[in-house]
Amino acid sequence: MKKDSRRSGDKHRRIIQAAVKVFAKNGFYNSKVSEIARAAKVADGTIYLYFQNKDDILIRLFEEEMAAILQKMTEEINRASEPAEKLKRFALAHLKLVEENQELAEIIQVEVRQSSKFMKEYDNPQFQEYLNLISGIIREGQAQGVFRPEIEPGVFKRAFFGALDEMSRYWVLSLARKYSITRAAEEISGFFLDGVLSPPKAPAE
Repeated sequence: MKKDSRRSGDKHRRIIQAAVKVFAKNGFYNSKVSEIARAAKVADGTIYLYFQNKDDILIRLFEEEMAAILQKMTEEINRASEPAEKLKRFALAHLKLVEENQELAEIIQVEVRQSSKFMKEYDNPQFQEYLNLISGIIREGQAQGVFRPEIEPGVFKRAFFGALDEMSRYWVLSLARKYSITRAAEEISGFFLDGVLSPPKAPAE
């Protein structure tokens, strides 16, 4: 029973890994389930034992990869104790993931957004949890008095992620990249930290 379970899990993972390569190479709309099956070295019909259709493959791919990204990001920001440092680590880790996983990054940045089923019907809870890491850092900084109390964490998390997301998309799509990942992360986190840090207290007379 355990052996069959391992084989089933292996096929599922092979299909997901094959889908990453096929979607990145051909684009979501131009990819066929038969191409994914061929890349995964399984029969076409085997795909439908694990996934309903091509949209389902994309959604499940996103869920599984997002779970791994969420775990890595949580571990990374927990290595820092200061909220400002956590924001810097988030920015760098996010862009490093793009640099180190270019095929997956292209799917998340471009192909996922071309699936109407994904954009309109999928609730996307793990992505919300990912964004909430950012708002959690802001609340932590506010509780410690290092971030301005009037900053709205819900607005900040979307603005901060939006800047990282745009840089990620630029990096994925640009053939002539003008910015290093590290430099971009430093500048983006610097821009936002300048806006949220509480002003230094005046020395007591």
